[in-house]
Amino acid sequence: MTATAAAADPARPVTAEDPAPLLRINNIEVVYNEVILVLRGLSLVVPKGRIVTLLGANGAGKSTTLKAVSGLLRTEEGEVTRGDIWFDGEPIKNAEPDRIVRKGIFQVMEGRRIIADMTCMENLRLGAFTRRDREVRRDIELVFSYFPRLEERAGNIAGYLSGGEQQMLAIGRALMARPRLVLMDEPSMGLSPLLVGEVFDIIRRLNQELGITILIVEQNAAASLAIASYGYVMEQGKVVLDGTAAELADNEDVKEFYLGGHGAERKSFKNLKSYKRRKRWL
Repeated sequence: MTATAAAADPARPVTAEDPAPLLRINNIEVVYNEVILVLRGLSLVVPKGRIVTLLGANGAGKSTTLKAVSGLLRTEEGEVTRGDIWFDGEPIKNAEPDRIVRKGIFQVMEGRRIIADMTCMENLRLGAFTRRDREVRRDIELVFSYFPRLEERAGNIAGYLSGGEQQMLAIGRALMARPRLVLMDEPSMGLSPLLVGEVFDIIRRLNQELGITILIVEQNAAASLAIASYGYVMEQGKVVLDGTAAELADNEDVKEFYLGGHGAERKSFKNLKSYKRRKRWL
């Protein structure tokens, strides 16, 4: 089955053997300040048109993985020192962030990172800064169709929006770049359970209705596995487990560590015999 056929069949499990994934990360290492090794041979694939989730405890390297793709590592004195990253078959390792955005990748940062002193409308227009076409207004209307509250608050200063509205604005700003791949870092952070459900429902719609591929980092494993088709679990800069969302949700170790299960003794993933890392590349 081709990658296009895979995208058209959201029920089919994603596998590492899917041809021509939109994003491929192969055995990368990331170092900060030339001394701190954070990612230690990370590999994963994100097929076109799918939602893939990246799970792991704080400090596992999830946000670093997204920044390695989006080119934002350089803002924190980080660098991919080994391995490769391809987007739609083209190498993008350590490329400039603006070049990566123009290729069709946009990162929704942890904590939303909207420009608090600008209006909601100005934040949305900022998302289209790499574009040179005349269809920006049409895309603003598209954003408003998914987030009606943003239209109501278009002239409001963004810093005065609620946490949920700011998250919607951050996602809407990403849409203004006409992305093919959106990297989402903790979209549920600081939101009430009701808003978490609303935001994740919109993420699912963006994938299904607009065909946007999504790689999502999330502490709320239950919410992310509910919308994803495939997932990876990270620990200490490596993938220690991967599988379909259904497989991960049913995995006893994942239940214990991420889905509220309880065990007599909590252990590190690397000490669990059931966590056998799958070799995907020679």
